[in-house]
Amino acid sequence: MSYTRRDAARGIAGIAAAAALPAGGARAQAQAGARGGTLTVMLANEPPTLTSAFNTALPLGSVATKMLEGLLAYDANMNPRPSLATSWDVSADGLTYTFRLRAGVKWHDGRDFTSADVAFSAMSVWKELHPRGRAVFANLARVDTPDPLTAIFRLSGPSPVLLSALHAYESQILPRHLYEGTDITTNPANAAPVGTGPFRFREWRRGQFIMLERNPDYWDTGKPALDRVVFRIMTDAGARSAAIENGSVDIGFFSPVSLAETERLKTSRSIEVTTRGYEYASPMFFMELNLRKTPLEDVRVRRAMMHAIDRRFIIENIFLGYAEPATGPIQRSSPFYTPDVRQYEFNPRLANQMLDEAGYRRGAGGWRFTITHDPVPQGDEHAQTADYVKQALATVGINVDVRRQDLASQIRRVSQWEFDMSSNPLFAMFDPALGVTRLFWSENIRQGVPFTNVSGFRNAEIDRIVAAQATERDAEARKRLFWRLQQIVMEEVPLLYLLEVKYATIANRRVRNHTTDGAAAFGNFADVTIVR
Repeated sequence: MSYTRRDAARGIAGIAAAAALPAGGARAQAQAGARGGTLTVMLANEPPTLTSAFNTALPLGSVATKMLEGLLAYDANMNPRPSLATSWDVSADGLTYTFRLRAGVKWHDGRDFTSADVAFSAMSVWKELHPRGRAVFANLARVDTPDPLTAIFRLSGPSPVLLSALHAYESQILPRHLYEGTDITTNPANAAPVGTGPFRFREWRRGQFIMLERNPDYWDTGKPALDRVVFRIMTDAGARSAAIENGSVDIGFFSPVSLAETERLKTSRSIEVTTRGYEYASPMFFMELNLRKTPLEDVRVRRAMMHAIDRRFIIENIFLGYAEPATGPIQRSSPFYTPDVRQYEFNPRLANQMLDEAGYRRGAGGWRFTITHDPVPQGDEHAQTADYVKQALATVGINVDVRRQDLASQIRRVSQWEFDMSSNPLFAMFDPALGVTRLFWSENIRQGVPFTNVSGFRNAEIDRIVAAQATERDAEARKRLFWRLQQIVMEEVPLLYLLEVKYATIANRRVRNHTTDGAAAFGNFADVTIVR
């Protein structure tokens, strides 16, 4: 019997996951004649590094998951399936997870992959450095390695989310022999990864492209089908649109061109547009506020800012329908979602009144105060939203200085807390323990670590909820904990939740098998083919 997320939610343990055929086998056989070739992928931003083991920047994950792998993969319904682990057992008390590892796997430099690599990655990387891992693996006490092909996770308390957190994007396994005893975050291998995946690192020409080549020794015999993958760094939206239309690039993820262009490209017979493949990420769009700064530490100010922003305007005029208004940190499609939270209708008059009552009255030029905004430099929609928010907050007397910069600079500035307000599309993930709790747990206030609790938000009840859900094996009780978390977040509004984002993937129809599960951009491309 296979171990599913539903089993995990119900606390059913001690079930072994049977080894399965590699995903997409039948589909790949159907395209047996379509081997070889180069897949060209467009990236709107250059990644700051090439491993997502401790940095979850969006373009980074798109590249790294072709070279580095996790213990598990997930099907379209987010059920775990084998990757570097072929099977797993969970003890009845939920405190021991035994993973049987795939035999004969080689690192790209020829060294054997073993359980020692798993133990090192889990304890020294995921648990210590990953933005979400500190919470997800909080109860991981140690990893035993009785033999090279067995890794036993010993937990101090149950962790119902653990089997949902072992994807290549979320928990990449790094080669211990290259990282142990080094500064992991600055290790040269981060820019030239050595992995176990279907593609090997070939070249990174900064500002131009990242090239990967087929791994001839990949453990999944006969794969990948492609000879190479080239990620073209294309910061100009117009150039990206022209490239997909003229066929010089094959595919782009995360709405790679303007949404107006996306709508136009839908009419092309040679181009496919789909919003499938983002279920794993469950993307949200929000404004982060630095609560260390005056007057953003005042909840009355934050609530007024929510009332000043017209989310429907953003959806209809900027995102062109590729979004829904967010009511909190969890998407409506999630089983953990509740609508029973404080609502913030668009009401500038109320926002003005609230700011007056908070003591921030208009002064010279009609301004109450000035803040800087560091929007994520990712596509026209985010730039346009930053401009709209500037205008919207100006109507209630808040002067916003929009600061433009490249992605690496924006990530560094925000993670070092050198900001007032930032905007980010961030992944809530299909289980909130993976992507939501990291933003509010006080133990995740870590200067210099991106995509954590950079707002500096502290709430004792939230901390209790984060701790409780991490060990709660009853599915309904765990849902209720997350319902309460949403209520507190929307009362305190440390982040201004605006949108549930519907990203688009745009591909030439000659590209096959690019979206076969809920994590398309973060798949390994082992089954992707190009029909010629």
